[in-house]
Formats: sequence, structure tokens, C-alpha cells
Amino acid sequence: MSLKNPAALEFLLSRRSRPAKTLIAPAPTRDQLLPLLTAAARSPDHGKLEPWRFVVLEKKSMPRLAELTEIRGRALGKTPEEIAKARNQFDMGHLAVAVVEVQKPSDKVPAIEQTYSAGAVCLALLNAALAAGWGANWLSGWQTHDRNFCKDALGLDAHERIAGLIHIATEGATPPERPRPDVEALTEWVSE
Repeated sequence: MSLKNPAALEFLLSRRSRPAKTLIAPAPTRDQLLPLLTAAARSPDHGKLEPWRFVVLEKKSMPRLAELTEIRGRALGKTPEEIAKARNQFDMGHLAVAVVEVQKPSDKVPAIEQTYSAGAVCLALLNAALAAGWGANWLSGWQTHDRNFCKDALGLDAHERIAGLIHIATEGATPPERPRPDVEALTEWVSE
């Protein structure tokens, strides 16, 4: 049996993302961010393919990303409200890590398992940031699924896509607790 870690379990039972709009400066420095990225990279990875990579979006990159969101939104016929909501994460952003899913050819590991691994990295990075005392939120949005935005904003290749944007900075306000799933109603026990 593995060693118990009650503090880690208590953290997971009480963790709460911090809305990106409540995050304020400062954001982590590169030295402060590297251990969080290292923790995220320890996520499950069937076949050791590393089907993901990180692109750190620092404060100075945010205006360019907001403008690209505006341009793509107009080209796609998005409403002004949809564009404003999508670009807001960059207008207000201090630092975000784009977790980029990188599909790797494999006879052993199906593409969907590579997608799951990238999602696990997003959650691990979010939790690492929260455990380190930062405010953090996992966001996406229509622009993160737009091929042209991904190419123009982050230089992604055709076999890459954004799994999530993990915004990390200082917590400006503690969010209220929100309703949680009824685990008993969602759980089926199979004993035979």
C-alpha cells in the first residue's frame, strides 16, 4: 500500500478554480512556473508519448492574442458579445499556459488516449498552481478551436490543438463555493 497523504486528499476535496476575471498581478515568474509545469508533466501518459507541450503566454503577448481573437471573430461572423467574451481572457490576462495536444502516431496508443493525457495535464497544472497558492482557471473558447487562430496566435501545426489555457496569477477574490455533483447518484457499483 502507498503512503497516505491526507493533506493532498483534503486539497483535492476542497480545491476550487479561481475565475480568470478575478486574477490580478503578479503572475508567477519563470522560476516559479517551472515546478508547476514539472508537476503537470507527471500526468498519465500511456506509451510515454508526451502527446502535449506547453506554450507560456506572458503578459506582453496578451494584447496580440486579444487582437487576433477580434480579427478571427469578425472573420467567423461572431457577434460582438461573443468576440468580447472570448478576447476578455487576454485583455485581462497576466499569464496563461497553453497546453497543446500533440497527436503522435502510435499503433499502441489510440488518439483518444492522447487527448485524455493532454486533459490530465491541464488539470494537473491547474491543481499544481492552486496548491502552490496561486489563483488559476482552465479556459478555452471558440478561438482555441479555430485552426487559423491556433496557427496565427501560437504557430500550431495541423496535428496540434489547444487542450486548454491555464490562467495563473494572484487570487484577487475568493470565489463562493458552488454546487457539486451528487457522487452517489453518478456512481454504479458492480460486484459480480
